[in-house]
Amino acid sequence: MNAPLPLQHLLSAMPNESLTIDPDPQETAEWREAFLALAASQGPARARQMLDELARLARAGRIGWQPELSTPYFNTIAVDAQPVFPGDLAIEERLGSLMRWNALAMVVRANQAYGELGGHIASYASAADLFEVGFNHFFHARNDSAAAPGRPEQGSAPAGGSAAHEVASVGANRHRGDLVFFQPHSSPGVYARAYLEGRLAEQDLMHFRQELTAPAAQTGQGARGLTSYPHPYLMPDFWQFPTGSMGIGPISSIYHARFMRYLTHRKLLNCEGRKENGIHVDKRRVWGVFGDGEMDEPESMSALTLAARERLDNLVWVVNCNLQRLDGPVRGNGRIIDELEKLFAGAGWNVIKLVWGSDWDGLFARDTTGALTRAFAHTVDGQMQTFAAKDGRFNRDNFFGQNEELARLAQGLTDEQIDRLKRGGHDLVKIHAAYAAAAAHTGQPTVILAHTKKGYGMGSGGQGKMTTHSQKKFDETDLIEFRNRFNLPLSDEQVTSLSFYKPAADSPEMQYMHEHRQRLGGYLPKRETACDVVPVPAIDSYAAFALAANGKEMSTTMAFVRLLGGLLKDKALGPRIVPIVADEARTFGMANLFKQIGIYSSVGQRYAPEDIGSVLSYREALDGQILEEGISEAGAIASWTAAATSYSVHALAMLPFYIYYSMFGFQRVGDAIWAAADQRARGFLLGATSGRTTLGGEGLQHQDGTSHLVAATIPNCRAYDPAFAGEMAVIIDHGMREMLVEQKDVFYYVTLMNENYAQPSLPAGVAAEVIRGCYKFNSYLPIPDNGYSAKTSKNVALLGSGAILTEVVKAAQLLAAQGIAAEVFSVTSWSELARDGQACEQRALAGDPAPGQPFIAQQLQASQGPMIAATDYVRAVPEGIRAFVPAGRRYLTLGTDGFGRSDTRAALREHFGVDAQSIVRAALHALARHG
Repeated sequence: MNAPLPLQHLLSAMPNESLTIDPDPQETAEWREAFLALAASQGPARARQMLDELARLARAGRIGWQPELSTPYFNTIAVDAQPVFPGDLAIEERLGSLMRWNALAMVVRANQAYGELGGHIASYASAADLFEVGFNHFFHARNDSAAAPGRPEQGSAPAGGSAAHEVASVGANRHRGDLVFFQPHSSPGVYARAYLEGRLAEQDLMHFRQELTAPAAQTGQGARGLTSYPHPYLMPDFWQFPTGSMGIGPISSIYHARFMRYLTHRKLLNCEGRKENGIHVDKRRVWGVFGDGEMDEPESMSALTLAARERLDNLVWVVNCNLQRLDGPVRGNGRIIDELEKLFAGAGWNVIKLVWGSDWDGLFARDTTGALTRAFAHTVDGQMQTFAAKDGRFNRDNFFGQNEELARLAQGLTDEQIDRLKRGGHDLVKIHAAYAAAAAHTGQPTVILAHTKKGYGMGSGGQGKMTTHSQKKFDETDLIEFRNRFNLPLSDEQVTSLSFYKPAADSPEMQYMHEHRQRLGGYLPKRETACDVVPVPAIDSYAAFALAANGKEMSTTMAFVRLLGGLLKDKALGPRIVPIVADEARTFGMANLFKQIGIYSSVGQRYAPEDIGSVLSYREALDGQILEEGISEAGAIASWTAAATSYSVHALAMLPFYIYYSMFGFQRVGDAIWAAADQRARGFLLGATSGRTTLGGEGLQHQDGTSHLVAATIPNCRAYDPAFAGEMAVIIDHGMREMLVEQKDVFYYVTLMNENYAQPSLPAGVAAEVIRGCYKFNSYLPIPDNGYSAKTSKNVALLGSGAILTEVVKAAQLLAAQGIAAEVFSVTSWSELARDGQACEQRALAGDPAPGQPFIAQQLQASQGPMIAATDYVRAVPEGIRAFVPAGRRYLTLGTDGFGRSDTRAALREHFGVDAQSIVRAALHALARHG
């Protein structure tokens, strides 16, 4: 409720079915009077203490009662607890109206020109005020390159400086910027603000959702096309976080907030600001503006308890509760705000309900009987949506007309005043009070449940309508009504022609807007990329064992873990490495790292682990380096994304290695990986126990045969399936240099096996070919003693990758014994070979007189005979290079299409036809056809 009510009023207003029949009213009255007297004489703290004690007694006595997690349908912050609004309310309302108009004009213009472009107005209409209060008062930009107004400029930490130096310098009078996740369908409003700020031009707005036909895309100059939703990959200087796929933004925001704590606790970067009088100043926060319908996504909800458990008071969610999804009400027969309040409170969050605007304060103050509270308690969201879509007369008759008490409350109001009664999410004063309370709260993450109207201000053109989400066309009457509703300084001709409006540079509105953004460090959203180069040690210093393996048996997984251990010891690179696991570290042989670098815990280790005396004991520490995410691939990939984009978000390059069962990567969290690619992530994904046949007995759900197929679809993902430790080492080394030294926006997917076999030394001079995707491993010639000669023997080229390369080698030996010469090629990346071939093809199609020859054709041109390709993945993976192998020769692919099975590796490879004997049969068949 907006105005504070006497406690007696609250008790009478709250419906409680258990009190409908009171066996002893006198006793009940005595209890009430005693409690009221206690609260009045000793204050709220003592009253809460007594309630806690009664609850404890009830639990001890197994009474079967527990307090409700929901509160009445009014504001958490009472009127007398609101801080004074620090801005100019009139100017901010005018600015907000201009944002609304320019956003609407941009979308409607685009669809008048090209009806297929789409776009959304209603979501921003509901969220505009939520955004504007943040922009004007709370959302800090990064200002580490220039002093904020009124603050002395400080020198930055030198490249390669110590962690302690960096923490000290960052904490001194600077703000590294908040992280703001914008509700994706509201992007037009963010563009509209950037236009007023001078960051986008009018011509840019005229190319909304026209990225390819905009002049900048055609000629490299002029207007740029604006993306539909926040996409850092497409607007790398503007958007920071991709939020277009529902649910990805919420979980990502939680893990970004946790990663900031991780950086602080490891003394790599101070994200808590400095302390003044015991209070953190310039503390960085993560703000997320999300939709109520989006909360139905599993990713939105899956990490709520982690945020509470980690006490992430640097995290604030603003849930825009406009009560509508794309098709209809979010909870037509219930109340989504009540449901979310229970959910977040139960998870341990601080909940702030922002339900009603200041216009309701007087009504609540006059409502001495609790009529409004009772009415709201019985009004479901479907009906609330109808009230939003109708006018003041309808609401007078159907809401205030429910009983005499409500009717009396509305007697002094005109129909227009009733129509203008604001919900809390449209009231700048109430929003500011909620944001200020959230920013001041400590010990918990905060969620603000903001009650809004979808399509607010769109009148008969869309406010509260079932179809408003997709509303993008307005007739002249609708546009004029919108102009009048928000008192826009536009003529009828300007309105009907959808003219953009920008006040003069010296106008009060423009000066106010720029001044407030300068106070907060600059403009948002803005994506930065400048960060120090992180030196990478020479490969021989950490991977000599892999490069010169000399036949030693090991799995590529164990080789990677050993390699990682060496990298962690490097003084420059080691602290920047972020090992991430989803509860499988022991499976992958990483338990030795528990003691070496520790598992990160925001509270350290409050227990003595059962295996404390072991060299592999489980050690948690405040400065631990491993992020052990438990059984949550969605959480682990969100954690990886936070680390992989730290170079941009925090100007601090980190190097995450997330190792997991390969089946539970692209198949399980592919959407999150796609979003990470959009965010230009840099890091390593390690798909361990990869392939359909290497995991043996685990069976259908665990055996991966498709991850490389999906990885190939992501343009900035470089995917490799190395067979040997030496190959893997070269790939890791090249990836580190590409991401940390050259600072390219790529990430690597490398598959690893858990099968032990003899590891050969890497042949000299093949490192570049390993990176390009293929090198000649060996030639297997017929044995002269068996009566074969080079002149009479037939030839075949065998290609293999990953675990199946060992089967290919065996097949080559069997073929040689039968008088057939076999050349074996180790394919380290089918997708890199395919991309190289596609690039040559595109150059040729574009008329390039020298398009080049595909690399795979170059590698195979010296070989002879049919070509047999075998992998532990579906055949579509090696089929990707078919168009680029030498012409006129048979190309036959073998793979593991179908569901996996539980059995031995040998049985599985025979079943799928990728064992040595199957490869031999395929070669003989191809030779027979070829001959």
